[in-house]
Amino acid sequence: MSRQAEALWVVDRVERSVAVLVRDGDERTEDVAIEMLPAGSREGTVLCVPAVDGRPDWAAAMIDEEERRARLREAEEILERLKQRDPGGDVRL
Repeated sequence: MSRQAEALWVVDRVERSVAVLVRDGDERTEDVAIEMLPAGSREGTVLCVPAVDGRPDWAAAMIDEEERRARLREAEEILERLKQRDPGGDVRL
């Protein structure tokens, strides 16, 4: 068994008992049974997941709360910049 670098995955959504995850970088998606993920995993959760022989080791995944908060701050900053550029009023076509 060959252990490889960790990757960040984000829980995009949960459909019944399956979490749809998106990997940072290449946006690859993977469906994983929610019970395979750390307790508390939900939409928006950022997971640090090691790989074994090229496959994510979901049992060893860890929630990265600091990264989740950093991403939320970045999104809020982007929205604030966009609001500042918005002239307001109705759109004319």
